[in-house]
Amino acid sequence: MTEVDALKAGRESFARRAWADAFRLLEAADRESPLDADDLERLATAAYLVGKDAESEAVRGRAHQELLNRGDREGAARSAFWLAFGLLQRGAFAPASGWLVRAERLLDEAQLECVVRGYLLIPHAIQRTGQADAPGALDVFSQAAEIASRFADRDLAALAGHGRGRALVRMGRIPEGVALLDEAMAAVVAGDVSPVLAGDIYCSVLEACHEILDVRRAHEWTTCLSQWCASQPDLVRYRGECLIYRAEIRQMRGAWTDAEHDAQEACALLSSPEPRPAVGAAFYRIGEIHRLRGELQKAEEAYRQANQYGRKPQPGLALLRLAQGRIDIAASLIRSALAETEQRRTRARLLPVAVEIMVAADDLETARTAETELCEIARTFGTPFLAAASAHVTGAVLLASGHAAEAMTSLRRAWESWRELEVPYEQAQARVLIAAALLQLGDRDSRNIELDAARQLFKHLGAGPALARTSELLEQPPPRSAGGLSAREAQVLRLVAAGKTNRAIADELYISEKTVARHVSNIFNKLGVSSRAGATALAYQRNLICALPRTTHSHAVPDFGDFVRRGAPRRRSNVASKRRSHV
Repeated sequence: MTEVDALKAGRESFARRAWADAFRLLEAADRESPLDADDLERLATAAYLVGKDAESEAVRGRAHQELLNRGDREGAARSAFWLAFGLLQRGAFAPASGWLVRAERLLDEAQLECVVRGYLLIPHAIQRTGQADAPGALDVFSQAAEIASRFADRDLAALAGHGRGRALVRMGRIPEGVALLDEAMAAVVAGDVSPVLAGDIYCSVLEACHEILDVRRAHEWTTCLSQWCASQPDLVRYRGECLIYRAEIRQMRGAWTDAEHDAQEACALLSSPEPRPAVGAAFYRIGEIHRLRGELQKAEEAYRQANQYGRKPQPGLALLRLAQGRIDIAASLIRSALAETEQRRTRARLLPVAVEIMVAADDLETARTAETELCEIARTFGTPFLAAASAHVTGAVLLASGHAAEAMTSLRRAWESWRELEVPYEQAQARVLIAAALLQLGDRDSRNIELDAARQLFKHLGAGPALARTSELLEQPPPRSAGGLSAREAQVLRLVAAGKTNRAIADELYISEKTVARHVSNIFNKLGVSSRAGATALAYQRNLICALPRTTHSHAVPDFGDFVRRGAPRRRSNVASKRRSHV
């Protein structure tokens, strides 16, 4: 193939978005005879999109110099911006800053007012976003949007519009924000945005959806992103991030095998030629799938790798410890995660887990605090997923507090919301809690129907631990009458009958004295007695003591990392359980 043929074929490959062919052909033409600035820009873009960062930056630098040599300062400034853009994407902030300063100097020296000025505002807006200055970011993005409108530049308009949307979301103006995000995505889907920006806008919008837990919108745009990537099979730049988002959506929708495949592929793409920060999120997603299946050792290793690459392994690790029966460590981990997390959108992912773990630890005071906070966040954000999560945790806390009828109302609402969102694992979890409420209300037949429905969902998903627990509940014979006592109240009664004080009971069960006192009061009311001696006598008269369950704790699996070994208390103090800062 001659130089002219290679150049022509390279341009044609670039036009049809065959990035690998475009890179190969344009590079071949460049070896025969140096390309001009326009073709150098094409070669740099193709290299960038197939993941060849070093080659892209080298070629972009040549294009910048070529434009300077022919006196095109605006073109040289534009080229410097795109070079800085690529450097920022891979975290090379100092070199990126140098190129941005050069671009601004070129425009200032020539006293040029052009669209490139708008592009150069974008990094400043992003910096303000990183500094948690959402109003400042909104102002700068709005300036860029005005320049885009003045010069009719579609790329800048989409970039600035999506930035304004993200700033508004972080300011709590969510309906306004997501409207701008949808508008930017519509421009991308219509093909109005260049490939370099299209992928970044896709990923950024999906990240915003995940921040506010807008699962439905994330699913819709993830489908579009997958189709966009599939139309460009050579594309490396965005497929890793795309696969992570798709893995989470598929996991939520119950396609765990497909989700694991996506996450594994993302790991491979994001680890070569050198690991990128997003690889930690891919390992975390793998850990989540292993945990749900009951592959706990594999989950442990995946969480380790996620942590190694900068993705904190919470709340998955806390739930792993709960699955291992290490409730005290699970509680310590989720408290620490919440204490270290200020952003409400991130806390919204931790709070449902906090409720689940604190209910298991019988720390209902802390569970109620977490439930109240989540409900307030759900009202603010207004997304269906958070509304369902809010109803779910409210029902769980009411159930644990002995208010089965009220719990049923919230749990039914949660189940209906999960079903509408098409998230089967959460549906099954809600049905298990509904079954527990029905049992408290004395409706064992309806309870068994709910458990069987949950069991079928868990079986379809391959959720081994949840399936085993649900099957065990179904196979249990009707409990012997214990005056309507809950399992925890029955444990407390056994210890009361053994002559233990409230303080001693609290120490043995790892709960607060206040919680013990509440259980003792409930026991007196349910058994119709007014003293510990009366409760003890009645328990022996009804032959209840021998059948009452005992509390067990498992510490057989080694801890996860030094931070667990240092921070996980063997027992929870009464004071610590009351501290608001822990939740």
